[in-house]
Amino acid sequence: MKIAITSQNKKSVTGHAGQCTRFWLYDFSEEQQLISKEMVELHREQSFHSNVHSVPVGLEDIHVLITGGMGSGLIKKLMEMGIQPIITDKTDIEQAVQSFLQQEPSVPVSQCNCHGHESVGDNPI
Repeated sequence: MKIAITSQNKKSVTGHAGQCTRFWLYDFSEEQQLISKEMVELHREQSFHSNVHSVPVGLEDIHVLITGGMGSGLIKKLMEMGIQPIITDKTDIEQAVQSFLQQEPSVPVSQCNCHGHESVGDNPI
């Protein structure tokens, strides 16, 4: 399982995943053993925001995207591509990954109203 975490400053989980160009990429075995961890840096034109119809190169085989915030358009796009969107209130990268692996509750994507975007659910906030 490959997990991408938004980290524009390379130190903490950052929001606005659509504009992010730096991601920590974790690769885990089925037993949740860490296989590898690497930083993926994209050019601005490779961001999710700029790649309307595809996953950015370097992130094409991820299963999960963890971020501090994303808009409803990106949430929908990820779900259509089979990528699980996770919005966390944690800023520590390791804590956010472990929280996901331990299936701790996260911010429901239907309740995200980040950066003025509408929510995904039928009940916008």
